[in-house]
Amino acid sequence: GFVRHGITEWNVEGRAQGQTDIPLNEEGRKQAAALADRLLSEEGWDVIASSDLKRARETAEIIAHRLHIGEIVFDERLREIHCGLIEGLTVEERIAKWGEEWRRQALEMEPSEEATKRAIAFVDEIAEKHKGQRILIVSHGALIGLALERLVPGQFVKASMGNTSLTTISHIEEKWTCSLYNCTKHLET
Repeated sequence: GFVRHGITEWNVEGRAQGQTDIPLNEEGRKQAAALADRLLSEEGWDVIASSDLKRARETAEIIAHRLHIGEIVFDERLREIHCGLIEGLTVEERIAKWGEEWRRQALEMEPSEEATKRAIAFVDEIAEKHKGQRILIVSHGALIGLALERLVPGQFVKASMGNTSLTTISHIEEKWTCSLYNCTKHLET
């Protein structure tokens, strides 16, 4: 399972977070608790892994506490894409600085392929180490999207990942399939 971290103040403000270490806000903590309650009632998870950035770490810790999973595997390969010069900036600030075509410029951002490689390396490693177990990975929206594009190409509609969304994939007969994508039903109550 893949979980995007809970919401932060920078999410609310529309700022690119990238690898800047921003904590959850109070709403983000409530979202993580709501997801943990859902996971407690619906799914059986054996292992939790997480990005080491505060927003993902705290989300994972809230979930692990509720699910009574004592150890979390923290790994920097699960960090969000490094957003270079746009980190901390809103879209309006990016346009003011680099113009309407700012997306066409590199702006010292980590190449998508590099981020994908590190995410897939981690997924392959943890899946092999914990064969037959259910693994929950807490990470970041762009990184999860890139990993899913590689693991289950063409099996989901690309969308912005919701905060604390749950996506589940299964590895059967050497192939990954996606059974749940970007689900936030735990936030509806």
